[in-house]
Amino acid sequence: MTLSATPHMTPVRTTVFAVAAGLAVGNLYWAQPLIEVIAGTFGVSSPAAAALVTVTQVGYAAGIFLLVPLGDVLNRRRLVPLMLLLSAGMLLAAAASPGYPVLFAALGGLGMTTVGAQLLTPLASELAAPDRRGSVVGTVASGVLVGILLSRTVSGVVADLFGWRAIFLLAAGATVVAAAVLHGIIPALAPREPIPYPRLLRSVFTTVGQLRAAPPTLLISAAGFAVFSLFWTSLTFLLTAPPFGYSVTRIGLVGLAGLAGALAARQAGALHDRGRSVAATGAALALLALSLTIAWAGQDSIIVLIVAVVLLDVAVQAVLLLGQTRLFALAGPARSRVNTAVVVSNFLGGAVGSAVAGPLWAAGGWAAIMSAAIGVTLTALLLWATTRRRLATTGTPADGVERD
Repeated sequence: MTLSATPHMTPVRTTVFAVAAGLAVGNLYWAQPLIEVIAGTFGVSSPAAAALVTVTQVGYAAGIFLLVPLGDVLNRRRLVPLMLLLSAGMLLAAAASPGYPVLFAALGGLGMTTVGAQLLTPLASELAAPDRRGSVVGTVASGVLVGILLSRTVSGVVADLFGWRAIFLLAAGATVVAAAVLHGIIPALAPREPIPYPRLLRSVFTTVGQLRAAPPTLLISAAGFAVFSLFWTSLTFLLTAPPFGYSVTRIGLVGLAGLAGALAARQAGALHDRGRSVAATGAALALLALSLTIAWAGQDSIIVLIVAVVLLDVAVQAVLLLGQTRLFALAGPARSRVNTAVVVSNFLGGAVGSAVAGPLWAAGGWAAIMSAAIGVTLTALLLWATTRRRLATTGTPADGVERD
């Protein structure tokens, strides 16, 4: 059944968007806890099996840049379900893989087509009333976060019970259902004037350049995600070493404390709706610095570390959500292109954070990790303080932004 074409976000539509976005992005992470099991199945080395995670992430980055901008020119009611169906096909290919090369190709394709969440988020912003945009986007963003956090746990449990191929089969079925539901619940919107594809991709950069608030917002968000990735990658090192000596399963349970970030995303969205977005960003960065200080001081106590995890996830999710929502409010019909810039910059920040974790740990352990993370956070806070007026810029896209 097709709902009314009236462009607004009802509670039901918002919930469906959040669940579908969480499922879509969760497809990126099914393989992560299964690396050693898959290596045993196909008789490949652990580094070769770990490359399955890498190819999924590389495919995702390519899909963000090449496919998400299409949300500004194509019919989202068809585009979003199509992307989900393509993901379902890749999941089925992964489940049926007769050998490592097929699985490698399937997961690369899965990464590239798993862009549904990044199409749904700007669509939710477009459909939401201006005074509820932050709350709606926050709800969808919370669904994405829950999907990321739960996917690894669910994958491990299903694999233990039914084998690693079962999770890809179940995910494929759930993704097909999500595609069907979204086709019915996404409203019919006015057609858009087509933009030639090469020009569409170029306009990702021109759009960012024409929004005064975009460069500092993207830098602050990337810094926040870099700290997030640095912390979580390094926390594994800390918790596997004395005095903890935790197993992978126990470390995963510690990670579930990050679900507090889902609640933070919703509350941060409400602050945007009240006109407090820029001030709240500064407060979130200060909270991030505090959480890192607590994690440094309490590195021998799991209770203190869990408190730090909760505060850190609340802070980072608030920074990311507030920046994304501010740019959506400015971007008008270029929301998908702006979201491309947001996700790519965050992805690059996260990649840097993960890449330096190992060398920093080897050089100085937890102290080196926390020093670097606090340094990046304070730099972001300084950038926020010196660009507050630019961050608070309101209005429509600057003249010259590609419209559809």
